[in-house]
Amino acid sequence: MSIANGDGLWADCLLPLKEGTAWRVREITSNDDWGQGLQEHELARLKAQKFCGKTFDFGVLEASQEILLVVDPDQIRAGWGVLAQKLGPIGLAIDPQDVGFIQRAVGFCSGVRQFDETSPYLVADTELAPEQKVILQSFLSGIKLIEAPTSLLGVEGLMCAGRLLGDLHNAIVEIIAVDELQDQYPAIHAVGRAAEEAPRLLHLAWGAKDHPRLCLVGKGVVFDSGGLNLKPGGSMALMRKDMGGAAFVLALASAIMARKLPVRLEVYVPAVENAIGPGALRPGDIMATRAGLEVEIGNTDAEGRLILADALALATEQELDLLIDVATLTGAARVAMGFDLTPYMSRDTETRNALLQVAERVNDPLWPLPLWEDYGRKLRTPFADLNNVGDDGAGGAIIAACFLSCFCGAADDWLHLDLAAWDHGDRPGRRKGGAMAGWFSLLSYLEERYGAA
Repeated sequence: MSIANGDGLWADCLLPLKEGTAWRVREITSNDDWGQGLQEHELARLKAQKFCGKTFDFGVLEASQEILLVVDPDQIRAGWGVLAQKLGPIGLAIDPQDVGFIQRAVGFCSGVRQFDETSPYLVADTELAPEQKVILQSFLSGIKLIEAPTSLLGVEGLMCAGRLLGDLHNAIVEIIAVDELQDQYPAIHAVGRAAEEAPRLLHLAWGAKDHPRLCLVGKGVVFDSGGLNLKPGGSMALMRKDMGGAAFVLALASAIMARKLPVRLEVYVPAVENAIGPGALRPGDIMATRAGLEVEIGNTDAEGRLILADALALATEQELDLLIDVATLTGAARVAMGFDLTPYMSRDTETRNALLQVAERVNDPLWPLPLWEDYGRKLRTPFADLNNVGDDGAGGAIIAACFLSCFCGAADDWLHLDLAAWDHGDRPGRRKGGAMAGWFSLLSYLEERYGAA
């Protein structure tokens, strides 16, 4: 599949579903008397497999084509990921009518992301509902975008993914050539001008204009070298994931449009490569922005907030109901929260609390950090309206949000997610690769907030 041409994105081919004979998975907890009802030869078979009833243990009973899987109720997704990692090419029966279908299917896909003739697969008892299929397709497409190397997914490839998504849902898609409109998008241009591929801005619009306007903004840095403030090699190795925010919002938009939420959806993806070359942004440069604010560059490796500044300013030039930006923005967020948990900040207390409640119910972790606007003082500089980094290393995730807040205009309801976009595979049932922690929680929140069409 060629990511650059959008091949395979938003499509059935991403789902590991086949027809045929399937094994049944019997989920038990560590407190269950799992041996009850089993015959002696079955107990002996499980003992030979070193099955002892601990969480994530599983045992295979060939005669009855049944698999015993030990899970906790909050870890069903991880349990199915364990099966996907450790089983051979057999089919597992899964029931789309079950309330936990999406959890099981996503867990399975999180365990094995490259499906071939040697991999296990899923056999659905009944046909998937359209909304189930699109949620899985959207999520897996987002993961696929994050994992794609920049050689296959550059600026134009990311634009192609957005254009394909718009075509599937009859949305209006505009690809803005930023290099031809430098005065309108000066920050995006300044960050991306040194790269071989010119910077672009994707704008997707869908839904009735009289519906509440929901704006999604995703950071699309297809590779981040750090610019002249060059990253060390170890930190640069994963920088293909620096467009994780863009992947997140495109996947979210896919689900929103397919579910026909009654919103006027607008998606903005500023796409650049933060490269080193002629014209590269320098520390100490003074840069213009669409909002009219001048920014002193304290560090060229804090480029994501710069391209978001122009996109947020554009989004807020018209009245809106809710503004959400998603970005792999700071290492400080990882220090505070690690890779499993996505922190978010909000201008609106009601939105912040409602999202947390949804995340706890959905069991897809999000956690609020304070939007402590007073930290904006750390961005002061005598040479411009603000610097793009704080004056010390403390509170970096909050200070980055304070920077973005300067470009959100009068948007009263603004959510900012600081995404990791990567799973290191150090948990049961998880492969190393792209991740979108909080995606299901945010989708569930939006469905509850706006309701069905």
